[in-house]
Amino acid sequence: MTLTPELKERIENLVKQNKIFVFMKGTKLMPQCGFSNNVVQILNTLGTPYETVDILEDYELRQGIKEYSDWPTIPQVYINGEFVGGSDVMLEMYQNGELQQMVKVALAS
Repeated sequence: MTLTPELKERIENLVKQNKIFVFMKGTKLMPQCGFSNNVVQILNTLGTPYETVDILEDYELRQGIKEYSDWPTIPQVYINGEFVGGSDVMLEMYQNGELQQMVKVALAS
């Protein structure tokens, strides 16, 4: 599947309209995989506002986001419109304090 201009614009709107945005399996109240759950737990621990979209309900978005970010797995986290990474990257950044700093800067901008 190709990332159509319409789908690209839709993804860009999602990541730009929200300081912190997560493409995940399930919702923040009901994550549908362990990796998505890890990301939700980390963001909840930070107490930061964030939005999510359930890619399981949208096949086009599920495929398109992988092409958009050039990252093969879900979840995908965007902060301030920039792709940050998935579950492992988020955990590592949280543990070394980078994530807290990045979130603080994003929310202040």
